[in-house]
Amino acid sequence: MELKVNNVSKTYSNGVRALRDVSLTIPTGMFGLLGPNGSGKSTLMRTIATLQEPDQGSIQLGSIDVLREKDAVRRGLGYLPQEFGVYPNVSALTLLTHLATLKGLTNGAQRRSVVEALLKRSNLWDVRKKKLGSFSGGMKQRFGIAQALLGDPQLIIVDEPTAGLDPEERNRFLNLLSEIGENVVVILSTHIVDDVAEVCTNMAIIKEGRVLRTGQPQAAIEEMQGRTWMKVIEKTELARYQEEFMVISVRLTGGRTVIHACSDRQPDPTFTEVAPDLQDVYFTTLLASGNGR
Repeated sequence: MELKVNNVSKTYSNGVRALRDVSLTIPTGMFGLLGPNGSGKSTLMRTIATLQEPDQGSIQLGSIDVLREKDAVRRGLGYLPQEFGVYPNVSALTLLTHLATLKGLTNGAQRRSVVEALLKRSNLWDVRKKKLGSFSGGMKQRFGIAQALLGDPQLIIVDEPTAGLDPEERNRFLNLLSEIGENVVVILSTHIVDDVAEVCTNMAIIKEGRVLRTGQPQAAIEEMQGRTWMKVIEKTELARYQEEFMVISVRLTGGRTVIHACSDRQPDPTFTEVAPDLQDVYFTTLLASGNGR
């Protein structure tokens, strides 16, 4: 199964150009759509999910024309939007059973089997009778994935799923996504670079509605070997270094200001070469397209 997005553009009525000739080929597995807030990620996800129309372009999921065969897409779609609401006074078991019925699982025995399996897979079986209003953020997100998996979807879209989760819940959620992504197309839309670095085999970086680069995260990191330099500076020196060098990121480490710069050679003798990571790739890509931060 493969998802192909071809020359998709979208301009809203207020004049905001959310997508500009976006083209992507997304294979089976975990695909990271990485970009800052306001880059067009959510617009693209809503368009793929058939929740809005583009101004131009085409989208193909296998043999399905996404823009013309919306019902076929929806039958094979699992979607976890950025804002996922639940009924706080209903248990996880009750709501998932209700959603399974709406998804077309009308046979009682089959529905019970599917709901039980999904609650166990999302590690919610032991709390299945608790009200959703008592769930932590991570538990709600795992319930969101459980409902997205109803009907054995071919395509799963998750939009900013780990924002606000504590480290333990984030790891549990990403592990669940990785397991799911072994057999279906999973699009992880996020501005959190580490999420993509940890679980995605392919990615795209998007900014202001344009795709800036695509490929495998590890290959992108390897391209920056020998070109990433680090220096600890005083905070008051930051503006000067940003004027003199291609400073791609500024990080606080142990209360110290640490800058990373991109250069084919050592910027000056006080810089130390460091092993690059996906954050270096991300910020270099954004900076090369204009003011990335």
